[in-house]
Amino acid sequence: MHRRTLLSAAPFLLTAAKGQSPIPRIGQGNYRYEVLHDYLQPPSTLKFGNTHGIVVTADGRIVLCHTVHKSSESPDAIAIFDADGKFIKSWGADLRGGAHGLVLRREGSQEFLYHCDNVKGFVRKTTLDGEVVWILHAPLESGLYAKAGEYRPSTLAFAPNGDFYIADGYGKFYIHHYDAKGRYVRSFGGSRAEMDRLKGQETAPGTTIWPHAIAVDTRGPQPLLMVGERGDNRRVQYFSLDGKPLHMLKAGVRWPSTFDFYQGLMLMPDLKAVVTLYDAKNQPLVQLGDGQQPDGKTYEGLRNQERSAFTPGKFVAPHAACFDAQGNILVAEWVEVGRVTKLRKVG
Repeated sequence: MHRRTLLSAAPFLLTAAKGQSPIPRIGQGNYRYEVLHDYLQPPSTLKFGNTHGIVVTADGRIVLCHTVHKSSESPDAIAIFDADGKFIKSWGADLRGGAHGLVLRREGSQEFLYHCDNVKGFVRKTTLDGEVVWILHAPLESGLYAKAGEYRPSTLAFAPNGDFYIADGYGKFYIHHYDAKGRYVRSFGGSRAEMDRLKGQETAPGTTIWPHAIAVDTRGPQPLLMVGERGDNRRVQYFSLDGKPLHMLKAGVRWPSTFDFYQGLMLMPDLKAVVTLYDAKNQPLVQLGDGQQPDGKTYEGLRNQERSAFTPGKFVAPHAACFDAQGNILVAEWVEVGRVTKLRKVG
């Protein structure tokens, strides 16, 4: 049997003008990128904590959510930058510590942000200026939670008809389906009990364990819900929009964080030190900035260190990533000092 070989990024090349710091290059073929670490330029009063979510607006602004570093003078967990990485403004002090999932959605002529706070246990819709539209707390009507504190959502995804799906990635591991008006529909997937029963084994199709990443894939003949699972499952599971399990993606998957799409490509940042690009048929094309060590370790012992300990051109713990309008990639990492890298396309 012939096995498809997953293409790892070639060892990075250093290119630099005289007197300038070298710029790593990673990737191969049509997927080569310059690596611009610490691309965003926050003011001295704002110090990033773990950089958890990142999106790009229609006019090219970059919106970042982070936990806020303990030494930061500003408490704001949402920071907005222009396309060149220059700071515009910040807000969202009440999200400090829990700013986790971040989703941007255009509704009519306006764009809105959807925030998942996995510490306080809620999902919130705001304008780009931080005006709160609504807040959604634990789905106690599901009958799955004895108390609201058991609910710790990681992120959410929207279907074309406006229905949305919230992944309880740090709570009881269920997926909760709401209609376009925010009314509870159903829950599926889960649960921690199944994970504990199997003690280190992959769980059955239809269950979801540590469901951190979630998106609706519209590249096929019909939209499908995809759920990226961590822990021992290490897979991306596809569901119909009414929650029926269909098939799985495992090639190139370690611990998926989020998903994004661009011209048929799928982007998957993976917490285990790599960013993977897939083609329209979910075949892996290239793995970028792979920081996995020969002993299999990735962020362990590294993510809490200062950025001087990070290897240029290598990722530590990619937690979110997105394309911009030109096909460049922005990557936010789960490191204590925060880091956002721009992969600027060169091939």
